[in-house]
Amino acid sequence: MEEELARFKDPVLARRMLDAIAAFSPGEAVLMEVCGTHTVSIARSGIRDLMPAGVRLASGPGCPVCVTSNSDIDTVIALARVPEVIIATFGDMTRVPGSTSSLLKEQADGRDIRIVYSPLDALRIAQDNPGREVVFVGVGFETTTPLVAIAVKRALEEGLENFSVFAAHKNMPGAIEAIIADPKLKVSALILPGHVSTIIGAEPYRFLAEKYGIPGVITGFEPVDMLQGIAMIMRQLHEGRAAIEIAYARGVMPEGNPVAKAAIDEVFDTCTATWRGLGPIEGSGYRLRERYAGFDAVSKLRPQVEQTREPKGCRCGDILRGIMRPDECPLFRRVCTPENPVGPCMVSSEGSCAAYFRYY
Repeated sequence: MEEELARFKDPVLARRMLDAIAAFSPGEAVLMEVCGTHTVSIARSGIRDLMPAGVRLASGPGCPVCVTSNSDIDTVIALARVPEVIIATFGDMTRVPGSTSSLLKEQADGRDIRIVYSPLDALRIAQDNPGREVVFVGVGFETTTPLVAIAVKRALEEGLENFSVFAAHKNMPGAIEAIIADPKLKVSALILPGHVSTIIGAEPYRFLAEKYGIPGVITGFEPVDMLQGIAMIMRQLHEGRAAIEIAYARGVMPEGNPVAKAAIDEVFDTCTATWRGLGPIEGSGYRLRERYAGFDAVSKLRPQVEQTREPKGCRCGDILRGIMRPDECPLFRRVCTPENPVGPCMVSSEGSCAAYFRYY
């Protein structure tokens, strides 16, 4: 297995891919990667600097923590302040600043904030603390949503009444459509997310090619994966066609993962979600279906949420829409650093600003 994976870092293969990219380059093009892990991979591998003249790689809204709105962060903080509540969350979320606080600050003030690696960890905390309410902070795209669905189903089966979810999950195709419709950013093609696509497959992106004439290629995360995906996009642009193709065949099936999709559909319905930088997008979020509504943390606990204020000077919204590079933000490196993040793009390990800070 290790030998096989090493091929995806092979410099000879990478050179061939770069030659193909140069040969098919249309001269001027904006390619957007919409996955935070791709953003980090591109930065770590130096791929951005290897593109032909006129070809620009733009980072999109692929970091789940980064696209969580400030009002959602404030709501999670308000939930943490409800007496006898335990907040279970992924680590990145603890450092994201809300209007006046963060989960990390709330923890310092004595709130019970626990970092978990899976929604099932939160379920175990609820089982071990029957006298307290355990709220799992559900952020992320289709890659994490199935696990949350399974946790909710299991909680119902076990009659667990002290477990609930703050549901802020989002689906990717809706956000992509909002971005390509933005007149400020003319996207030529999309590097489509590998992780999300293992769940949803290729079909949900087909509208990009058919409705907007924009090519898209689903890629993996190693350097050769990324370059192969870009080369396939360049070929499409060169040939003047638009299709959704898969360069990550070892991880993505065209139909996706039917078991995971069924779990999402059983527990969640789609709804309008508010994205940081993009605003409300119809059908881009998930809410619990009526059968599971008792596990909705906000309805159950009715937290007192403070008035939301956006961080002064923060340009995370423009960076998530791909119309500004992190180093063009006036706060970058001067005021906003990983030790003192002003916005979530500097907090998350998949954030564009954190990647720029580390690798450029």
